[in-house]
Amino acid sequence: MSGGTALAATLALLAGLAGSVQAAVMGRFGERIGTVEALAWAFLLSLALALAVLLVVRRGFGDLADAWTSPKWLWLGALLGTFIVFTITVVSPRIGTTATIGLLVTGQLAAGAAIDRYGLFGFEKIALSWPRALGIALLAAGAALTLRR
Repeated sequence: MSGGTALAATLALLAGLAGSVQAAVMGRFGERIGTVEALAWAFLLSLALALAVLLVVRRGFGDLADAWTSPKWLWLGALLGTFIVFTITVVSPRIGTTATIGLLVTGQLAAGAAIDRYGLFGFEKIALSWPRALGIALLAAGAALTLRR
């Protein structure tokens, strides 16, 4: 594994760990102040942090204005991110963090396999091999088992 690949894999693993903590924390936060309120607060705090990072790294707003002229389908990432945070805020107190993350990751792998297989969104096509398909199926079975208490 090259240095860039190892770093990317490490960041993805850390994001996965952070996502589980996020699901648990947002679930509690939503119970405390309300689901929509927790979502709004998370959005506002994320916006402030992202703008601060942009200003430090780019020493200005960089190419942020180009977002307005980009194809509008690219904005789907922000909409889906909001949906994900809303969903984990609602779902994790009801079915638990393990089941929430298990189902979330299963859905991500299934969608990722479809994106790779068909080269969607301009990505290189990567065949759906039997080990990949088996991994997704096993994860789906594991996620279903986490729903049992």
